[in-house]
This record gives sequence, C-alpha cells and structure tokens, in this order.
Amino acid sequence: MHDTITLSDALKLAGLADTGGQAKMLIQSGQVKVNGEVETRRKRKLRQGDMIALGDEEFVLELKNDDA
Repeated sequence: MHDTITLSDALKLAGLADTGGQAKMLIQSGQVKVNGEVETRRKRKLRQGDMIALGDEEFVLELKNDDA
C-alpha cells in the first residue's frame, strides 16, 4: 500500500498537468493549494484525504490499497 504521493504526481494523475514540468510550473507559481494553503513544494508528500485545489478544480486524494 502506498501511504503518500508527491504533489506533482497527484496533479499529473488527476489530469491537471500533462507533464512533470507543467506540474512544477503550476506549483512554483503559487497556483496550487493543499488543504486550503498555497503549496510551492512539488515534492510535498500528500496523504489520504488531503484536498488539492487548482483554480476552480478541487479534489480529495484517495489512495488505492495495493493489498487487495
């Protein structure tokens, strides 16, 4: 089971960034919020239940259990 995922990977998986470079630009420009706070660290570790927002898009992180 994966307990964390990086913010840049989460943005890519959610379809909010096409590439790692695009995710980096979005994050470092202050456009991304995690749990209501601007986050500029692209390697920020996210956990189950964290809320990520970019513009009008918001999602709550759900991590799949690989043990199933």
